[in-house]
Amino acid sequence: MSKILVTGGAGFIGGHTSDLLIEEGHKVVIIDNLSSGLRENINPKAIFYKEGLNNHNKIKEIFEKEKPEIVYHLAAQVNVRKSVENPIEDARINVLSTLNLLELSVKNNIKHFIFASTGGAIYGDAKIPTIEDHQPNPVSPYGCAKLAIEKYLNYYNKVHNLKFTSLRYSNVYGPRQNPKGEAGVITIFFNEMFSGKSPIIFGGLQTRDFVYVKDVARANLLALNDNKSEIYNVGTGKETNIIEIFSKINSFFKDKFQPIYKKKKKGEQERSCLSYEKIKDNLGWVPLVSLNEGLKQVYIWYLEKGNKL
Repeated sequence: MSKILVTGGAGFIGGHTSDLLIEEGHKVVIIDNLSSGLRENINPKAIFYKEGLNNHNKIKEIFEKEKPEIVYHLAAQVNVRKSVENPIEDARINVLSTLNLLELSVKNNIKHFIFASTGGAIYGDAKIPTIEDHQPNPVSPYGCAKLAIEKYLNYYNKVHNLKFTSLRYSNVYGPRQNPKGEAGVITIFFNEMFSGKSPIIFGGLQTRDFVYVKDVARANLLALNDNKSEIYNVGTGKETNIIEIFSKINSFFKDKFQPIYKKKKKGEQERSCLSYEKIKDNLGWVPLVSLNEGLKQVYIWYLEKGNKL
């Protein structure tokens, strides 16, 4: 068993991943500034530091004190629209803070650096389902930052022998997701419907590949077993358009909502869907939770939180 540092461990994917690592017997140290993560997502068995990754001296102290063997870098500024509004701030959070982690990883002899990347934002409009070898074509600063980190990971691997795994997620959804942000359309719809509001659909025919968060946490766990430095897609290989998503969620509410349609956001991708053949072949990962079952689990989670119809 290993001592593992998880950045963003109070967040959506980070919380589920930390839980799974602890279930498997690993010791987990979480760094999170709680800007979007929640204390309730932090596993009580984890060591927790409330700290921003831009405080480089403090992060250095945590590395030296805790002496982790493996790093899961899951913290990020994840809002694509915010990255467009303020590319410099996005780079400060998503690039410079990551570079500091990579430098500390080399200096502290980290065995494996596992990075939360992105599929759609890196590939842009591409052949569906998209494979890892597709030429990257990011059309947002967020996608540019994720791709830049992958290039840095390759550098640190070649020059400093730092083993890495980069996981390019499709659109992750599930319990605990923050409704604020680009990727959380499912949570946004549930939030609005439980509040009695009709959701706004921008366009509606654009497709996304929705992958359940516990499947993603499992992919993160399996990355530990990889002996090589690789980039993997983590998706379902299935497209679903936003109108279909609304319809499926609306069925939980006896189809009582009528959506408000608005024009698709300028520059928004038409289609996004990832092939998972590579991670299946190398690590044995396949998505286990269907979209219908995943939506049902999110609905149940909302009810358990005290939301009422």
